[in-house]
Amino acid sequence: MKRREMMMNLVDMHCDTISRLMQCPAQESLVNNKLCIRLDKMEKVGTLVQFFACFVHAVSYETDKGNAWNQGMKDRAITAAAWDRAWQAVLDMAARIDQEQNEKINVACSYEDILKNQEQGRITAIKTVEEGGVLNGSLSRLGTLYEAGIRLMTLTWNYENCLGYPNSRDSSVMEQGLTAFGAQTVERMNELGMLVDVSHLSDGGFWDCIQISRQPICASHSNARALCSHPRNLTDEMLKALGENGGVAGLNFYPAFLCENGNAAVDDIARHALHMIQVGGEDVVAIGTDFDGFDNEPRESWVNDVSDMELVWEAMYRRGITPRQIDKIKSQNALRVIKAVMK
Repeated sequence: MKRREMMMNLVDMHCDTISRLMQCPAQESLVNNKLCIRLDKMEKVGTLVQFFACFVHAVSYETDKGNAWNQGMKDRAITAAAWDRAWQAVLDMAARIDQEQNEKINVACSYEDILKNQEQGRITAIKTVEEGGVLNGSLSRLGTLYEAGIRLMTLTWNYENCLGYPNSRDSSVMEQGLTAFGAQTVERMNELGMLVDVSHLSDGGFWDCIQISRQPICASHSNARALCSHPRNLTDEMLKALGENGGVAGLNFYPAFLCENGNAAVDDIARHALHMIQVGGEDVVAIGTDFDGFDNEPRESWVNDVSDMELVWEAMYRRGITPRQIDKIKSQNALRVIKAVMK
């Protein structure tokens, strides 16, 4: 076994780096950028698998010059034309991930592909979609995503779409579940071998996925609502169900999802990890940093980018999380679900 292979032990189930790179100068890439995820930083920390989200902010595609990071537009119903433009943007991002491959990083579509990459000392990139609304009611598009190498789909972002309803502070929205098409999509994702991701989904949609899916599901980047009451986080009942389902929840490093005042410390990440273990079991916790999906202002003793992950493991150890449990959080829990689902 190569020394590099032995050191590769981090699986991160969510980052928005590819979406960010699409907005960066043409010369920037995974090799050369000022973002949280960069190839040399991943090598330093021992990244085994990095999930790359093809994220679209669909409202911003209401014009043909839409910008996926234009957050200034007011919430409103999204037209079919906007969804179609967002669909094309997703395909462009998936192609961009392919273009980023080199001798150090390679796309994988199955657990076996990950093992092959590991044997070669290469980091694995897994393509995902964050905003299932790009299907726009067409199940054939799901097949197109699969053929493009997409192996995880976050069913909703922050808007109602053809699959269901998003997380919300409005209880009437949170109670809403999947649409009939959403249920059909979950079933088809099971058949294809795609991970069903419930981060951003309404509570009602979460419970529908638990009931409908025949495979373990994941919340790729969500924390514990008992510790931080943001609706993007999971209740204790959800964490228990996720554990019983064999699924995982990836710890999200966005400060607003870690503590009520948003002034998070690394210990808050460990605090959520410990709570999730106590509630859902040690097999339920994974990593889903959400790097490059939020503004991460550099500061001391914080996880400013992926190269600072050692701070997280140290904080977990101080909280009494055992080395064996930390190994599960780093990679083993996520790899178990990948092996069970991805084909």
